[in-house]
Amino acid sequence: MKNFYSQYIDDDLWLIQELEWAKPLQNIRESQFALGNGYFGTRASLEEIPYDAIPGTYIAGVYDKMLSQVAELVNLPNAFNFRFTVKGEKLDIIAMDVLEHKRILNLKKGLLVRHTLYQNSRKARFNYSSLRFVSMDNKNIGAMQISITPLDGPCEIDINTGIDTSVSNTGVLTEGRKRHFRVKELGQAQNTGYLAVETLEKKHAIIYWAGFYYEINGKKAFARNNILSLKLKKNQTITLTKIFYIKRFPCDNNSSRHKQETFKAFSGVFHAKFEDLVKDHIRAWKRLWKKADILIEGTANLQQNLRFNIYHMLICANADNGFSSIGARTLTGEGYRGHIFWDTEIYLMPFYLFNFPEVARNILLYRSKRLPMARQAARKEGFKGAKFPWESAGSGEEETPEWAKDIDGSIIKILTHKFEQHITSDISYALYKYYAATQDEKFMRDFGYEVMFETARFWASRSVLNKKTKKYEINGVIGPDEFHLNVNNNAYTNIMAKWNLITAYRLFRKIKKDAPSFSSTLQRKLGLKDREARDWKKIAPRLSENINRGRIVEQFDGYFRLKKVSITETDENGIPIISPKLKTQQLDKTQVVKQADTLMLMYLLSDVYSLKTKLANYNFYIERTLHKSSLSPSIHSIVACACSDLQRAYSLFNVSLRMDISNLYGNTKEGIHGASLGGTWQAVIFGFAGVSIDKERLCVNPGMPHSWKKMVFSLLWKGDMLELELTNNTIEVKLLAHKKKRLQLGIFDKVTSIKAGKKYTFKRIGPVLAKEYHY
Repeated sequence: MKNFYSQYIDDDLWLIQELEWAKPLQNIRESQFALGNGYFGTRASLEEIPYDAIPGTYIAGVYDKMLSQVAELVNLPNAFNFRFTVKGEKLDIIAMDVLEHKRILNLKKGLLVRHTLYQNSRKARFNYSSLRFVSMDNKNIGAMQISITPLDGPCEIDINTGIDTSVSNTGVLTEGRKRHFRVKELGQAQNTGYLAVETLEKKHAIIYWAGFYYEINGKKAFARNNILSLKLKKNQTITLTKIFYIKRFPCDNNSSRHKQETFKAFSGVFHAKFEDLVKDHIRAWKRLWKKADILIEGTANLQQNLRFNIYHMLICANADNGFSSIGARTLTGEGYRGHIFWDTEIYLMPFYLFNFPEVARNILLYRSKRLPMARQAARKEGFKGAKFPWESAGSGEEETPEWAKDIDGSIIKILTHKFEQHITSDISYALYKYYAATQDEKFMRDFGYEVMFETARFWASRSVLNKKTKKYEINGVIGPDEFHLNVNNNAYTNIMAKWNLITAYRLFRKIKKDAPSFSSTLQRKLGLKDREARDWKKIAPRLSENINRGRIVEQFDGYFRLKKVSITETDENGIPIISPKLKTQQLDKTQVVKQADTLMLMYLLSDVYSLKTKLANYNFYIERTLHKSSLSPSIHSIVACACSDLQRAYSLFNVSLRMDISNLYGNTKEGIHGASLGGTWQAVIFGFAGVSIDKERLCVNPGMPHSWKKMVFSLLWKGDMLELELTNNTIEVKLLAHKKKRLQLGIFDKVTSIKAGKKYTFKRIGPVLAKEYHY
């Protein structure tokens, strides 16, 4: 039986495959096999839109609040939509018998290929193949080609396509399903269909163009409208090709002009050869993978799963001058309503920083352009500076809903937007890391210094002097561990605030010395006096931090006095199982931790804490952590690497690696977990490859699992590409730079200088011994 798209599925280590139809997995596969290019993303719903499908088309940054508690990423009309019927029976994975079914996502080429063999009630079989992609070459284009062959006799096939406007956002709690757009205009012109919609709040207008043509026996014909009927002979194949164009505009009075310019852009693509569109798309993917791929000589399954994670970070990467950022479930679903959390800066951004710094810059630009809203939020609570929202969408206002489901399924009131304030220093931390890795002084002058100073102002005003202890305290917060609400002096919050204050003061002094004119202008703009900046330096070292004699950092005031709970049972992935006797509402009375909190601090500020302190805290907190967040396993894996607990590091890395490919947390249908994607990459690069930034110098000291024979990857550092090939005992490195230059690197335990254009090989003195252990 002919497979029409076999040339696109010959990359074995790049293929994610669905080998049979399983209805319970339908919505999970829609997330896993999603396509995108950063500008827009689409869930991989089958094109016949079977019962219970959740089709999704999302443009980055397009939110709407009408009809819902808070703004939501808008589910827009679906263009991957084809309905075929023969004698009243729909070719549908649920409506007809399915004799064979396979779908393959080619990660290397960004292509989704399908083959299904249908049989109707009359025992007539139909061979069905399709290929679809969202163009990485032209960010406004999506394309699909379908081939159908009747195998047992002639037939008349009815075809119905177009752009499906019946889609809606999924219902959340008591809100029900809702449609966040209205149709403004639709019609047909020059063998193409036109659709214009606008969001209900009238902030965004979206224009679609779509058209399709079909070929039988080598003869090509353009369809005049979206509905037609064609006769086929036995074993005669019809191939249908659909191209669509999608673009967002602000709602304005220029709709006629937008319509004309989009038609012109679409028309050129629509009349191009489909094969050329595919080739251009594949070439664009090749350029991405040249930078982003990580080759691990170990198990093939691990290689595929790692590429699956990287693929999903590539399809949500965008650089649109700060209009959008990346939500917690990327552009693959509506989990968390498409909102942006600290996940973006702390978990996802490092991947972009070292591979696509323009995307990292865009993530930070998104925040800096919403600085006025952050200032307003701080003022509203009586503080100075800027306080960023816990959940953000389009405007930069706080978008956390009042109610949500807890881990046990119960409905609870949400307090994170009131107390989980560490996101403000998380953003500053990410901004400074960007500066260290890129030396982008222009960005800092245009946006960065202002954000650093305004966040420092917030923490200085948020800190209260305890006259009795002579310490500054930050009371009434939630740390990353969301089991414990409204606590005082959470260590993560306090020490990250301390870091924010110290770093802002250092930068303040730097620009006063290096750029006095710029510094004076910025100080006048912000109303920032020298005395206020000196206060940051005074407050920072006096921020409260409790450390016991065993070097354990107390997670928050009173944590050590909480009930100790022994975790004795784990699942097959090593994730702790809560005793049924321990109710969710009782967790705040115990030392049980939801996710990395104090250990998160020791990871982000690794150079601040000694190995002895890390070991003590790792051994203490790892036994108390339930990993009830997708943000947890990857960070614990990295800290386990630093503490030489390779067995647990590998086990937790595998949980993060397989989070969505195996639906480990049971909610992949709501979209791919962005934090887990980025955390997995960090576990590989910062954990096993041993890459770190120490005193603003890049260092490499690998400690890989012994089944990994070699790791090959590249990183961008201060504008130049570094090619690395690692084993546990050797490092090969080459600096690719346009100019003749030298670079200082930390290699194993020594600082080494290398020249551009020359390949260096370094060997560890005293090799890492391969101990016997089991994963």
